[in-house]
Amino acid sequence: MSEPVARASGQVRVEYHAFHLADAGEHTQPPFHPENGLIFSRPGLAVVLAGVNSGPVDMTVEIYRGAVALPGPAETWDEVVDHSIESLTGDMRVTAMMDALPELPVLTPFGPGPYRARVHASGRDRAHDAHVTDPVEAFLLQIWPGQREPDLIHRHSDRCGRSMRRTTQTPPYQVAAPEPVEEAWRRAADARLRRRGT
Repeated sequence: MSEPVARASGQVRVEYHAFHLADAGEHTQPPFHPENGLIFSRPGLAVVLAGVNSGPVDMTVEIYRGAVALPGPAETWDEVVDHSIESLTGDMRVTAMMDALPELPVLTPFGPGPYRARVHASGRDRAHDAHVTDPVEAFLLQIWPGQREPDLIHRHSDRCGRSMRRTTQTPPYQVAAPEPVEEAWRRAADARLRRRGT
């Protein structure tokens, strides 16, 4: 497997069962339809679903120039999904509502356009719907430039994902995120922009 052009790890705080991969200023979630149980998106923003309601999760980000082969058995993770995302600015980042974020690399350093995101998750069943102070979940994001394609499922095994997928057995429905969640993410995004001086 080729070496990543950037790699970093840290902790990201989850709120309302989610963290975002977002271009600057993008905070409006797409209609809630987690068909694969792990990630859904619209241009400029993707939502990754966690098991905990709030608290830190362990995060590793790897950026590649081209498609990444699976290095070994997918069973080392509970869920592994390839999903297409799109950056409008070329400055998409892992985003959390809380102010402190680890020094994770820009997810889309090759400019605006479509990318492929392989999302790995483990531990989402350990403290489902709980508020935690120490990480019980881990995520690995592998990102590379790539045209939009259907989701590719490598591994589906946790109960959290199964319950999410069960809600999508009927055709997609247009239900926005609950207003308090949407407003909270908007306020957090506005505060980040102010701190960046934009």
